[in-house]
Amino acid sequence: MEKLAGWVSLVLCMHGLKAEFIVRAHPLLPEFVNSTCVFPFTYGDMIYHNCISVHSSYDWCSLDKNFQGRWRYCTGKDPPVCIFPFVFKKKYFHRCTKESYILNRSWCSLTKNYNEDRKWKQCSPYNF
Repeated sequence: MEKLAGWVSLVLCMHGLKAEFIVRAHPLLPEFVNSTCVFPFTYGDMIYHNCISVHSSYDWCSLDKNFQGRWRYCTGKDPPVCIFPFVFKKKYFHRCTKESYILNRSWCSLTKNYNEDRKWKQCSPYNF
């Protein structure tokens, strides 16, 4: 009977460790999980046009134009969104381009005029 009690204790202990591991392995989601990210947003003294990982191991975004403590984790469907058409070097682009990107990857502007704003993001290799 003592062996059975020992095994039960071990199983309960392992179950407790497993539960703790699951909680630590997956970040807790804030209550605002279905809210929309606001871009650009100000956090500290910086303006951000996309999700950030500042003070976090995971990308997140603000739910307010000026960060007020409301945030959520980002997903692959979150902005920033490419703006088409956009102007770059006196030329209009209606889709992602590889022009002037030294790594031969595609990119797009986050505003109508890249020359003025210089805001961009790398495009998915599947969208080129």
